[in-house]
Amino acid sequence: MTRKWIEYLTGPLEQKKQYRHDVARIKALPEPYATAAQAVHRYLLACGGITDGDTMVRMFADLADLWEQAAADGTSVRGIVGDDPVDFADTFVQAYGGERWVDKERARLTQAIDDAARRQDGNEAG
Repeated sequence: MTRKWIEYLTGPLEQKKQYRHDVARIKALPEPYATAAQAVHRYLLACGGITDGDTMVRMFADLADLWEQAAADGTSVRGIVGDDPVDFADTFVQAYGGERWVDKERARLTQAIDDAARRQDGNEAG
């Protein structure tokens, strides 16, 4: 009962365990991969805007996989992110189709404007 209540408030505990595991994988990378992967991770948390927990967990697992493979292969940091790390991160997050917070806000804005326009049209007709 308590677990169900906690998960209702915070999301599934398995997602949190997987997320923590993937963060630990990123932190365990050798330098400079750890620094670069942590920077991308931080950016994705702040700017990725994904609201779906399953999508986020999958994305961060894939991010850890990417950087682990790059470290194992000896691929340079620039070989991964290119010259524009923001473009890399934005493109990376676009591969995950989960709902983003901006989608919700766009829908709220559209609905508010539609409602306001309907009220205005109703007032002008009378």
